[in-house]
Amino acid sequence: MTRRRIRESRKSFGEQAFGDDDPMNGVANLFDIGLVFIVGLIMALFSIYHLQDLFSETSSFTMIKQNAQNQEMEIITKQGKKIKAMKVTKDSVQGKGQRLGTAYKLEDGSMVYVPE
Repeated sequence: MTRRRIRESRKSFGEQAFGDDDPMNGVANLFDIGLVFIVGLIMALFSIYHLQDLFSETSSFTMIKQNAQNQEMEIITKQGKKIKAMKVTKDSVQGKGQRLGTAYKLEDGSMVYVPE
């Protein structure tokens, strides 16, 4: 009698995966929903911070990044397809050069770069 019960309770693989009594049926698509949410979040962040210019071949911009821990600054410039990152140090140098613009520190602590 035990053999008969075992044979009757066996189901094929497809019946087990899509049965009504499967408790995982409700959470089967959570991974897909999570991916859609993450992509939507990334797209929202790109549009809020106007980061679409990073991928445009014709755009040009300059960004100044400051490290809060050791007060290091980095100037990132993009002109067309070329991206350059320059670290600003407190070291003094000598030589001849060309003035490119002026940087101002405002009262609220933000930095403004004004090209000539």
